[in-house]
Amino acid sequence: MSPGRSYPGGLANRPSKSPGSDIGASVLPYLLDITALADHLGVTSRHIRRLVAERRVPFIRWGHLIRFDPDEIVTWLDQARIPGNDSA
Repeated sequence: MSPGRSYPGGLANRPSKSPGSDIGASVLPYLLDITALADHLGVTSRHIRRLVAERRVPFIRWGHLIRFDPDEIVTWLDQARIPGNDSA
């Protein structure tokens, strides 16, 4: 990033590639840990660990660490959504 150059919304909205770069490197996603996902979903970390053990939630195992891609979690939640009754 050039000095004096700013992007609306901060660093999250900066371009993913530098100008003139032939390498299509993407921006790495911010990964959630078990505690952060549990807090976000309003459940205990024990519940998240059970979902991981049962392979019911998408996760990334990096060595002994378990992390979650927020985009995959959003997709997983959308797939679990049960449509409401539209007869209101």
